[in-house]
Amino acid sequence: MRSLFESHKTQAAAGPRPSRNFRNISATQAEEDSFDYVKYRKNVKFTSVFGSVAHLVKGALGGGILSGHVAYMKAGIGVAMPLNAIFGCYMGYCLYLLVASAQILYRRTRMPSMSYSDVAEASFMTSKFEKVRKLAPAFRYTVDTIICIDLFGSCCCYQIIIAKSLKQLVENTHETTFAGGIPGYPGLRIYLAVMIPFIVLICLITHLKYLAPFSVAANIVIVFCIILSIYYAFILNPHFDNLDIATTPYNTFEFIGMSVFSMSCSGVVIAIENNMKEPHRFAEALGYGMVMIVICTFLVSFFGYAAFLQKCESPITINFPMDLLPKILKGLIALMIYVTHALNFFVPFNLCFYYLKQRHAVEDRPKWELIYRAILVILVGGTGVIFPNINAIMGFLGTFCLSNMAFIWPNLINLLVIWERPGLGHMNWRFWRAMVLIGIGVFIFICGSLVNTMELVAVFIDTNL
Repeated sequence: MRSLFESHKTQAAAGPRPSRNFRNISATQAEEDSFDYVKYRKNVKFTSVFGSVAHLVKGALGGGILSGHVAYMKAGIGVAMPLNAIFGCYMGYCLYLLVASAQILYRRTRMPSMSYSDVAEASFMTSKFEKVRKLAPAFRYTVDTIICIDLFGSCCCYQIIIAKSLKQLVENTHETTFAGGIPGYPGLRIYLAVMIPFIVLICLITHLKYLAPFSVAANIVIVFCIILSIYYAFILNPHFDNLDIATTPYNTFEFIGMSVFSMSCSGVVIAIENNMKEPHRFAEALGYGMVMIVICTFLVSFFGYAAFLQKCESPITINFPMDLLPKILKGLIALMIYVTHALNFFVPFNLCFYYLKQRHAVEDRPKWELIYRAILVILVGGTGVIFPNINAIMGFLGTFCLSNMAFIWPNLINLLVIWERPGLGHMNWRFWRAMVLIGIGVFIFICGSLVNTMELVAVFIDTNL
């Protein structure tokens, strides 16, 4: 009869395991290094470093970038510009640690690929501490919940962007208000409510291949928004006068939430690594990607604020004059975001439906999938009706959700993964690194969530009471 150690060594050499019962199969560093997880990634259309950079930028620069100018207005350029760069570096390094941890877990558990939730659960499940291992399922559920809140919240922002764009085009006026801008015209909340059935219809499409080309088109439209922002800055404020240097700590936390929201690609980094032809070059792709993300957010934010100053509104296209070309762009933004909303809805819905479908017989699941899709779209749309303010929602999502996903969890996961192998380093420097990075994330989470929750409450009071 084989000994337990011999059985363990045989398992380590046998290739990837098919289950999701995460266990530390590699007993030594040599066994860990011997597993080539890329070789076992089947049915994957591999991407190059260049393609991975494009996916990173695409994953970060969604509707959030259209509100960057408001974020700069809230903090002032003397605060916003350096923080924009600092948070880009901070986020990039934390996400590098997350993916590096995932790659260790691939070799350690003999699993060639994982999702963010898998990595989170596996880091707890393979820990040397028994109490930590018992918390693995709870941590996974927490990660899934926060991811869903973040992505459904993003969908809510997209619906408000569509509604504001449509309202301005219908009223044909540059001045926008929450109520009807012209006597007899409906307010923003009516547009949001009327849109819900149309959002439901497009979100019932389950084959994403029909919608994917529109995602590329949406990115092209956003590039035009950046170009027009720069153009109007030089036309309307060529000397960049009247820009605030700094405002208040309260406004700075609003800026942080919106800025993190507009730059974060935390939800896609592991998926992108899973599809890389050369995953060992992920750090290179991430570095290039974060530089491009920071540059793009700076361009639209700084020049958008310089152009429109204290009259800044979200999305930035609302500020553009009612000439023919800007009108076309406003309409394209509404159309592109309407279509890509269905793409963004797909990920959190699948996460929810993974748990919901367990309650139904296999043959009934297609019917229930459509029902749950409609219910969740209505809930998201209802949230927009109750809190019809893009800035407040983005700020809350950035501090409450993304401070966890992009800052706190990557360092916690990394600390658990490297605790025994390769260890905490000389004078436990890896432990203290994690404590500093987690501490910053916790500070942003607590203070930023408090400030942005107060903003949501203020929006509710202003629009409902």
